[in-house]
Amino acid sequence: MKVFNYKIKDSEGIHARPAGIIVKEAKQFASTVTMEYDGKKADCKKIFAIMGLGVKCNEVISVFIEGEDEEKAAEALKTAVENNL
Repeated sequence: MKVFNYKIKDSEGIHARPAGIIVKEAKQFASTVTMEYDGKKADCKKIFAIMGLGVKCNEVISVFIEGEDEEKAAEALKTAVENNL
């Protein structure tokens, strides 16, 4: 299992555009990708699950990647999050 934390820098928090980018990246991999915030978890292959977390600017999310291609998935998702949030 791979895990990374990220502090949201986007002034709007996680909204539709970056959530869509995360979903697009996550769906490219067989691994399970989960985002956790404030004790709640969301499947990163479902846009409404991510947006439902209600993550605001300056909050920290944790992303968990587990599966056969977790190395590549973790790298791609970390890049996507850093570049869009």
